[in-house]
Amino acid sequence: MWRLPVSGVWSVLVLCAVGCSRPLPEPAPAPATQRGRPELIPLGVDPIVRRAPFDTTSWVDSTLASLSLRERAAQTVMFWTLGDYTSVEDSAFAEIVRWVEKEGVGGLTMSLGTPIEVADKLNYLQRRARVPLLVAADLEPALLRLEAAIFPHYLLETGGATAFPTAMAIAATGRDEDAFDVARAIAREARAVGIHVNFAPVVDVNINPNNPVIGTRSFGEDPDRVARLSAYFVRGTHAGGALATAKHFPGHGDTDVDSHVGLPVVTANMERLRTVELVPFRAAITAGADLVMSSHIALPALGGDSTTPATLRPDVMQALLRDSLQFRGLTITDALSMEGVGKGYSIEESVLRSINAGTDILLRPGDDVTRAINAVVAGVERGDVPRARVDASVTRILWMKARLGLIANRLVPLEPVRAVVGSAEHRALARDVAQRAITLLRDSGAAVPLTPAANARIAVVNYMPETELKAGRAFGRELARARPGARVVAKLSPATAKAHLDSIAQVLNGADAIVLAVYVRRVEGEGRTTVPPHVAAWIDSVAASPNAAVVAFGNPYIIRQFPRARTYLNTYGVGDVLEIAAARALAGAAPITGKSPVSLPGFFRAGDGLIR
Repeated sequence: MWRLPVSGVWSVLVLCAVGCSRPLPEPAPAPATQRGRPELIPLGVDPIVRRAPFDTTSWVDSTLASLSLRERAAQTVMFWTLGDYTSVEDSAFAEIVRWVEKEGVGGLTMSLGTPIEVADKLNYLQRRARVPLLVAADLEPALLRLEAAIFPHYLLETGGATAFPTAMAIAATGRDEDAFDVARAIAREARAVGIHVNFAPVVDVNINPNNPVIGTRSFGEDPDRVARLSAYFVRGTHAGGALATAKHFPGHGDTDVDSHVGLPVVTANMERLRTVELVPFRAAITAGADLVMSSHIALPALGGDSTTPATLRPDVMQALLRDSLQFRGLTITDALSMEGVGKGYSIEESVLRSINAGTDILLRPGDDVTRAINAVVAGVERGDVPRARVDASVTRILWMKARLGLIANRLVPLEPVRAVVGSAEHRALARDVAQRAITLLRDSGAAVPLTPAANARIAVVNYMPETELKAGRAFGRELARARPGARVVAKLSPATAKAHLDSIAQVLNGADAIVLAVYVRRVEGEGRTTVPPHVAAWIDSVAASPNAAVVAFGNPYIIRQFPRARTYLNTYGVGDVLEIAAARALAGAAPITGKSPVSLPGFFRAGDGLIR
């Protein structure tokens, strides 16, 4: 068995002896109609552990000893980069290479790219790192970070990773093991391209319908259900060979401010936190969550104030997370470039206060990595940060890299990427989960399934912001395939004028069925989750017709803007698999079995869902 550091800075509570070989049990397949509450999968052996050909403890100790103070500070920094193609002479890429080669930065978070380019860029950077890089990405169930790139002029998709339904869609299926299966597939694709850490699951309990930043990223509003699904997701991530991150500690679900643009204030006291927000964190930690990400939220009821983010508070990150919840993995900030912390603190202040609060990894401390490293070094030299505090974090980071097997092999072969990423097996899983997630919450006009008449005229109206280039394409194609009389007659946007809306209403006259597809998802950094009032009023008037159906792609609470809608279908996300699933459900080509994981007083309750 590996000998752990005597100091106990990172005691691994869930690891089995390296020689163990019994794989983590996989959940048995269940029919789509299963609505039970299965027991959690036994953790068994941690499959991420790799047998090292040498004494790992000696490597950690000797590597730490070989690092200067500046190099140790650099190990705590994780910068952000795109997975796009860049030449070696590109100035921005040259700066990244300098951070890796000269500064010795410890890791990076990868964003927005196609699989082969991501893998090749990571290999390029790994070759230039003295200590292997720890690579992370926001691969929440939607997996949008590595989804296909689009050439706008032709709307040509270049292909990408499997795009899975959102966490809330997974919860709507009623089969908890879906969280395990999806997490495992995401982890397999991540490791194939050189990504080691998934910044997921989101374990926030989304009890606030006005939440502009969490929403469908959450498994729902029931703390126990969120806890159970979070544990499945952690274990599925391990089964796929990656590390899991529980976020956003101590809970971002009851907020109405986007922490990308401001500091949300959560008024919950300790008793509320224990019974709601912390329930999924306990479950995720018990299941073996490897990292916990802090949130930039204020918690004045916990002895703080309304201006200090939890990220910077030792009573939250140390006393609550380490001491009370007994978390022994890596702590990481949410991006320090976000305005939830950036508005009130300089980079130097946020970096030093995060470390003193108990953070191991500083995620994206602005766009100047050197400035963040300088701040840590200066803080230690002034005595503002104990050197032992930095050493403890670096030791934990090095152990995590050893645990992933990066000491022996930090590169990924490019040839197998095409066999794993976007595989037929994974895409079939995404389609299956998406279909079982579709939830019919209203149908007083009996509009679903759509009229079966062969010559029926079905008019489709799409609403989407200008940024949704792909929205509606898969939905329109699939609906027309199943119902040849279906046609998209109008596309609305926030800028659509009232006069144009009136003209569209005339086009709808005589239609046998009307489908109003509304694409409203969370827009990072904008907090935009609604339809402009004049467009919403028009949709509401049309939705009052008995032959009209509203399909919500994205925000499940959008029905508040269309209270007269007689038929309302939730998909919990935007993406091809959900569009195809919704079209099949409307056309009667697939059953509708989803149950809502959230409630909206006056409109629907958690667990609601009509069966078709």
